[in-house]
Amino acid sequence: MLSRLSPVFAGVNAAFDYVQKNHAAQEKTLQCVMLDEAQFLTKQQVAQLTDIVDIFGIPVVTYGLRTDFQGELFEGSQYLLAWADEYVELKTVCHCGKKAIMNMRTDAHGNKLSSGPQVQVGGNNSYIATCRTHYKAGKALPFVSVHPCTASPAPTTINV
Repeated sequence: MLSRLSPVFAGVNAAFDYVQKNHAAQEKTLQCVMLDEAQFLTKQQVAQLTDIVDIFGIPVVTYGLRTDFQGELFEGSQYLLAWADEYVELKTVCHCGKKAIMNMRTDAHGNKLSSGPQVQVGGNNSYIATCRTHYKAGKALPFVSVHPCTASPAPTTINV
């Protein structure tokens, strides 16, 4: 259980400096560092996270995407994959039932986009997780904001 709100870090050494200051001040009560959106880290910031593990013995858990909408590794993901002691993949499923390993960016009409900036702020509804086959074909079902298991069942028609 989290006991307090998490700080927001800005700058290359911010996470390391925070841990260094607070770990000693709190008599080594810092138990874990959790970081979301880790794909946006720089190589130097990932190195700082490895220092938190190696110097202070504090586990660091990160969450983030592996690749962008063009199938390219994010800088943070590249170094986390290279330097992590352990890697656990949370699997996502394509609309066809296969493992989704690609992040397709689409326009307002659902067409696959193949160019543009790597990071699109506020574009969560523009991305669809797909298998490689559907990514290459540029085909995906529209984004569904309600989990299908919690949605109301669709009417059923039985032809006799």
